[in-house]
Amino acid sequence: MHIWQRFTTLLPVPSLTHIDVFQILQQALQTLGYPGVALFVMIESSGIPFPGETMLLLAAFYAAIDHQMSIVLIIIAAALGAIIGDNIGFSVGRSGGKAFLTRYGRYLFVKPEHMERAEQFFSKHGNKTVFLGRFIAVLRAWAAFLAGVHQMHWKTFFFYNMLGGILWAVLYGLLGYFAGRIFHDNFARVEHLAAIISWSLGSLIVLGVAIFVIRHYVRSRCVKQQ
Repeated sequence: MHIWQRFTTLLPVPSLTHIDVFQILQQALQTLGYPGVALFVMIESSGIPFPGETMLLLAAFYAAIDHQMSIVLIIIAAALGAIIGDNIGFSVGRSGGKAFLTRYGRYLFVKPEHMERAEQFFSKHGNKTVFLGRFIAVLRAWAAFLAGVHQMHWKTFFFYNMLGGILWAVLYGLLGYFAGRIFHDNFARVEHLAAIISWSLGSLIVLGVAIFVIRHYVRSRCVKQQ
């Protein structure tokens, strides 16, 4: 039985929407190969909700059980797609993102004071946000755009973006590859494992930010009381 037929037969899929997305990923990977990996990751990284990470995991998983693709080339393609896509998102945010949010932000519940706080945050922690955002589902598509909106220096952005993109491609590419050797035809378990890792990292970062904000608030109150 062909590898894609085995995927369709053995994969526990929760919904018709998921089936459609999975079939699109299969067809794109079959037709485009490595450029398809780079393209899907690039689109997601540019700020458009797209299954870029799933494409990387699927390609790596496929390389492990069918041996028709090279995991090294998959990782390189994903890293290039991440770096290029993030730079597109950064350019869009830098050129017109702030004007857009200033004019239409109220419809997205973004107030001027939110913009000011975000700008202060990016001036202090923009490099960490760009780097860590690559590993968090929600921030992956928006970190570069927000960095551009808040006028982060491009060289700083590019350095941390490149580090994050390469490390993300290596870690998630190897995750899909070695998980493929363990789970064989059950790609849903690979997706589930990747989701757990992503949300766990996100939760740790949110917890860290919450602790930082609380400590800053407590210190401010103590200074005022003195």
